[in-house]
Amino acid sequence: MARLRVYELARQLEMDTKELMQELAELGIEVKSHMSYIDEETVNILLEMYSEDYETYEEIETKKTKSKKEPEKEKVEKKKPTVKITEDDLKLDKFAQKINVPQNRIIQDFFMKGEILKPGQSLNLQLAKKIAKIYEIKISFDIEETEEEAIENPLAEIEKYFETKHKDSQNLVLRPPIVTIMGHVDHGKTTLLDYIRRTRVVEKEEGGITQSIGAYQVEINGKKITFIDTPGHEVFTEMRARGAQATDIVVLVVAADDGVMPQTIEAYNHAKSANVPIIVAINKIDKPNANVELTKQALVSKLSLIPEDWGGDTITVPISAKKGENVDTLLEMILLVAEMQEIKAIPDGPVRAITIETKLDRGYGPVANAIIKDGILHVGDYIIAGKVLGKVKALVNDKGKRIKEAGPATPVMIVGFEELPDSHSVIYSVESLNKAREITEKIREIEQRELRKKRHMKLEEILKMMEESEKKELKLIVKADTLGSVKALSGAINKLQTEEVKINIIHSAVGAISTSDVMLASASDAIILGFRVKSDTQARKMAEAEGIQIKTYTIIYKLIDDLKAALEGMLEPEEVEEITGRGEVKKVFKIKKVGSIAGVQMYEGFVERSGIVRVYRNGALVFEGKIESLKHYQQDVKRVDAPQECGIKLEKFDDIKEGDELEFAVVKKVSRKLTYEKEESENK
Repeated sequence: MARLRVYELARQLEMDTKELMQELAELGIEVKSHMSYIDEETVNILLEMYSEDYETYEEIETKKTKSKKEPEKEKVEKKKPTVKITEDDLKLDKFAQKINVPQNRIIQDFFMKGEILKPGQSLNLQLAKKIAKIYEIKISFDIEETEEEAIENPLAEIEKYFETKHKDSQNLVLRPPIVTIMGHVDHGKTTLLDYIRRTRVVEKEEGGITQSIGAYQVEINGKKITFIDTPGHEVFTEMRARGAQATDIVVLVVAADDGVMPQTIEAYNHAKSANVPIIVAINKIDKPNANVELTKQALVSKLSLIPEDWGGDTITVPISAKKGENVDTLLEMILLVAEMQEIKAIPDGPVRAITIETKLDRGYGPVANAIIKDGILHVGDYIIAGKVLGKVKALVNDKGKRIKEAGPATPVMIVGFEELPDSHSVIYSVESLNKAREITEKIREIEQRELRKKRHMKLEEILKMMEESEKKELKLIVKADTLGSVKALSGAINKLQTEEVKINIIHSAVGAISTSDVMLASASDAIILGFRVKSDTQARKMAEAEGIQIKTYTIIYKLIDDLKAALEGMLEPEEVEEITGRGEVKKVFKIKKVGSIAGVQMYEGFVERSGIVRVYRNGALVFEGKIESLKHYQQDVKRVDAPQECGIKLEKFDDIKEGDELEFAVVKKVSRKLTYEKEESENK
């Protein structure tokens, strides 16, 4: 028997990998991880020890476990100081600094509880208290707490249920891992999923780029894995971030012929902030210019990911998604990591599900693509997603088939919402329609209260708005196929704003371009942008009659490039001076009622009547200004080239002398390019 990795030996012994690692430690055999090798002699000894007497081993282990149980030592709690919170601290980033808890950690912890927080968002007193309570931090406020602020969190009861259940491991069962495929555009993410699912997804995508999130479940050797496919293009950062937050394991795809690229780094950062294990799939090893070792070097230098065969703890699997080479090994590694993570869920009862995408479906109406995290969702259940409620009319699995129920880690399309839910929302099941209405009405009430607060502007803000009204403004209406695409587009478009040109997205929504969109564009003087949607016949005819521009796209970066070009056209051109020629004053002619005329010998270039001139005397500048007249012999001319002579009368300057040197220039208007803060900082 040759040497084996720990997980390979565990499989032969039909043992849990963690259990084997614990037993090896008891025997004094040191192993770093499940990927560590065990030498041939030790393998043979272990096989001999356990292969025949495995039942006895289990009995011994049970006894060991019982004997190891000791009464817990009483914890000595240190008295923590009270943190004083002012009104200025009621932003998530500032509040996090004040209580000394990283903002990312707060966002992640709340996400796992089913509540979405955004970086830097405003906090009310009730939410601030809740955050502090979770991290056992005492706070006091220098703020008067109003009756409105004291309104109870509508989801508190539901959140407490899931929190309590997850603390008691007896209530939990192992569930399939949720795996996200991430990486740079065109590195083969969808091709990899395509091979695994045995379906052709990549051919249906425009430009080979996946444009919206999908979730799929596959079965490998009797074990299930749920995959999330995320878009590769950079403007879908937010969507990829949500994918990472919903996942248990990330497979980072890096092309062996391209290496670590900008979106590779971005995807890695999302996975890192979500605090999930990362497996690297080095794809395209079938390409002639593939270089696996160079790619591993880039992983180390750019991402600090050290492959396990280089002495690190990052599993890296060289694959060819196109040919299927080593894909089985990759799946094996996913199942192994899942086994080590012991991913668990509440097996029954109320449901908590993570929204992957929401959209208006032609046949079903408002739907949400989601993955069940806890509980079992049934047709007929009442559900809420933020301020939107519904009753499950149908559940459609990833193969397009209707199912009656969906359990943990199952990807499913949920039909039955009264309106389109937010793509950031967590979906919960509740016991009745009245309960659903009660919760959603409270959430709407809180949102309205926050909106009313924002409407009260200070004088300084009004003055700032008056100053900004001098800016040029491009008004847009954005329509797209899914809510995730709408949000991603809006975020990308807003990043194109400059100090001179303001972008105002006056309306954005999911669905085809309609006559109401054209009417709004006509009233607001806006342009309509459509992404992966069409305009109906009536809307097109109305747009032609009203002179409204409708532009539709199927590839995101083409939309952004066209918009950049349009914005650059709105910028005031930059004036650039260009030196055109030089000459010397050979003679000065004094003419009554006219003044001094310089007889000039052109030495290089040319002089234009509409240009400017600088006069230097003994190397010092004595005049800079315009040319009043330009003559060649007795004729008025627009231009004189070297080596010709000419007569020049300077505007508002008569003190011209023989020997003065003249420099001629013209001012040209040059189209400007958009510049952004990021670019400027990089240039510095």
